[in-house]
Amino acid sequence: MHVHVFIPCFIDQLYPTAGFNTIKVLEKAGCTVHYNANQTCCGQPAFNAGYWGESREICNKFMDDFSDASYIVMPSASCAGFVKNYFPKIFDNAASNKNINSFKTKVFELSDFLVNEMKVVDLGARFKGIATYHDSCAALRECKIKSEPRKLLGNVAGLELIEMNDTETCCGFGGTFAVKFEDISVAMGEQKVQHIIDSKADFLISTDLSCLMHIDGVIQKKNYPVKSLHLADVLASGY
Repeated sequence: MHVHVFIPCFIDQLYPTAGFNTIKVLEKAGCTVHYNANQTCCGQPAFNAGYWGESREICNKFMDDFSDASYIVMPSASCAGFVKNYFPKIFDNAASNKNINSFKTKVFELSDFLVNEMKVVDLGARFKGIATYHDSCAALRECKIKSEPRKLLGNVAGLELIEMNDTETCCGFGGTFAVKFEDISVAMGEQKVQHIIDSKADFLISTDLSCLMHIDGVIQKKNYPVKSLHLADVLASGY
């Protein structure tokens, strides 16, 4: 199966290892992976900031960059959810000859693609430790992803996965929300971290590094012994 990967801005700039591990996982699953070096952004930051015109330009480029792709897989439910849910809204009144509804069906978050398209739940990964999982708002509410990451993690040898309290509650990041409403964002992050600590887990795993970046900031500030990992980092371990 030939797939194209989209690597989000913050992974490209801050967490490149998750990007490389995404490719490693897809290849392990039997995919031939293509990376278009011309790719930039999905357009979400501009859209969320209210710059819909500028966002539309970026979204047009995104569709041009992946016009030949049959599958577009990304290690971010946030970006996948944006393309699936907001591209139709952005282009609703635009003179565009692109079939948005057809295009968005090609877009998948990593765990969604592995479990629901490739029917793969065991990648032969090995990772020793006790971990808890954070449901990002984008994964849970925009991409309807809940069981997929857990199925994959449940087949990682040596990994014990336990559920924290209020795993579906927002961590407080929300992109520009964390900047505009800092006090609320920090309080939500601290609440999430307390649930993680109460779970006694050594590792925190999620589909979204945007959430993990925010949560990890609180963890490091309080010097808690918990390490945050993207789902791809765990699935790429041990082989």
